[in-house]
Amino acid sequence: MTIRVVMAGATGWVGKALVPAIGAQGDMALAAAVSRSGAGQDSGLLVGLPANGIIVSASLAEAMEVPSDVLVDYTKPHVVKDHALLAIENGRHVVIGTSGMGASDFGEIDAAARASRVGVVAAGNFSITATLMKRFALMAAKYVPDVEVIDYASARKPDAPSGTARELAEALADVRKPSTARPVSEVSGVPGTRGAAVGMGEGVQVHALRLPSYILSCEALFGLPDERLTIRHDAGSSAAPYVAGTLLAIRRVQEITGLVRGLDALMD
Repeated sequence: MTIRVVMAGATGWVGKALVPAIGAQGDMALAAAVSRSGAGQDSGLLVGLPANGIIVSASLAEAMEVPSDVLVDYTKPHVVKDHALLAIENGRHVVIGTSGMGASDFGEIDAAARASRVGVVAAGNFSITATLMKRFALMAAKYVPDVEVIDYASARKPDAPSGTARELAEALADVRKPSTARPVSEVSGVPGTRGAAVGMGEGVQVHALRLPSYILSCEALFGLPDERLTIRHDAGSSAAPYVAGTLLAIRRVQEITGLVRGLDALMD
């Protein structure tokens, strides 16, 4: 059966790449598109393609009036949670590519999805290589207890840390052994320069840099006496790396009940 997709954030950086990609799949169709800035216009024309007849909605509530199966959200941190809950309430599966939510937000979404018996896939990064960075870092954390995360993004990025770094740190915190570093509570000077602990337990220290010329980079730094390991991912200027992972999530989310975090959960 054809998967009918609602694309929220259709005129954004990733949305502009996903609109044509969804239309090019033999098992998918664009059912609706959402963008406040492009409301009332043809979604094909807005992304530089021939008209496709899908007129952009100003709100997700409006788009929910159209029959669909899956919501894909690449919008903004302040609206993504409400979008996900609205879609779940309307019986739609959800794929979340927007960053900015924390563990409590994901817990609420998971509970709502289970109650409505729909699936949600949320990933800090749908890139295959970013997913491999997370997987390799989790492998290393089983052997090296000391790890910190550095998160690089553009000067204008509204959330910190990025979804990529946050998801990585939370996953590392679940598997790493106790750090040998001096606790931040015992650090003199300006303790805030040690970063912020992200994740359960003692967490993993995350340092977020926001500078011009960066798009998105993330690295996990591991240290043992007399040796170090760095596992790093760098994103380029194109949204293309996120398309394949998002399409995979669209195909797999209907097999899930509740929330799954991370593309790595679907890769095997």
